[in-house]
Amino acid sequence: MSPAIWFCGDPHGQFTHIVRAVQLRQPNAIVLLGDIEASQPLERELASILDLTEVWWIHGNHDTDSEASYDNLFGSELADRNLHGRVATVAGVRIAGLGGVFRGGVWAPPLDPTWPSASEYLARCGKGNRWRGGLPLRQRSTIFPDELETLAVASADVLVTHEAPGWHPHGWPALDELAASLGVALHVHGHQHDSLPYSSLMPQSVPYRPVGVGLRGITALDGTVIRPGELDEQRNSRFGGSDADY
Repeated sequence: MSPAIWFCGDPHGQFTHIVRAVQLRQPNAIVLLGDIEASQPLERELASILDLTEVWWIHGNHDTDSEASYDNLFGSELADRNLHGRVATVAGVRIAGLGGVFRGGVWAPPLDPTWPSASEYLARCGKGNRWRGGLPLRQRSTIFPDELETLAVASADVLVTHEAPGWHPHGWPALDELAASLGVALHVHGHQHDSLPYSSLMPQSVPYRPVGVGLRGITALDGTVIRPGELDEQRNSRFGGSDADY
């Protein structure tokens, strides 16, 4: 029997549905798929379930919209549960994470990048553009090429990203390449607020299964929909909208 790992679509500041579901069924772990937008430190938002399940996360583009959203996530007591740019063993499953979004001013694959790495961007952006001595706040949710390249040499069972794969109308083939390099069987994403029927959009020869988790939806590792996304029916009827508020 596979472990009960749940993937939680973009909460956008609302956590009651996650708390109630975990209290009822107590999965081994949950993974938040970005656009968390916690209004207080994440450990406080989820305080009532921290002894019931492991909490892991990646960030989304809206998690750098404000200093509060950033600090309540990256400065929380759950900061070490950030999966971005690494592979962690979660309830016995190797999960690779890539948070953030592609932004054309830095890199829009397959085009060549303007900035291959955050360090190169930082060296050229000018001191007046820095935030807390580092990258500008908005760019802290930008995917830089070297982050993807570093992750691609690892191996994992599952890939979680905020952005969608190339099979999505608003997705990125670079993530299909990443999933193939990692050798995953499952690629789970958020961001687009939908859960498209990927099996009808891609050839059966693809060796991994992509799964989109809709707005505030919850989907389990085995594919069970714990909670449908709030816009699933509306979005899927026209094969997607986009939350790509860049």
